[in-house]
Amino acid sequence: MTKYNITEKKKKEAAYITALSTTLVEEIYEKILLKFVVEKKYRDATYTAAKMAEEIDCNARYISAVVHLRYRDNFSQLINDFRIKEAMYMITDKHFADLKMEDIALATGFANRQCFYSAFYRKSGMTPTEYRTLHSTGQKKKDENQDDTNEE
Repeated sequence: MTKYNITEKKKKEAAYITALSTTLVEEIYEKILLKFVVEKKYRDATYTAAKMAEEIDCNARYISAVVHLRYRDNFSQLINDFRIKEAMYMITDKHFADLKMEDIALATGFANRQCFYSAFYRKSGMTPTEYRTLHSTGQKKKDENQDDTNEE
């Protein structure tokens, strides 16, 4: 005798997702890219779908729907992906080598170090410090190989 009557949850698209026209989806998608890629709004730790909706004169649900349709993610995950990508760049770039991880976390839009480490680990499978160590030793090997070829 089974103790629980568990049935699989049926996946159902929200009505507002199916109501969006292809043209409107593309329009909102372009505006999202503009806000993240050009304006780098993800650096603001308090940036939300509601704030973006206000800025682009759109409904926050539509933004969430477009993020779901185009990225198969939610808004929070998308914004964290942009933040992690920039953090990975900063961690490996020699111009930011003197920055502490907390400084990188704040510069990329994370509210605190703990959120940064958690999101970074989920995305990359390692901590930011491990990532820096891995890439700094790789950079040292590249530099050593260049020195060897320059000597010849």
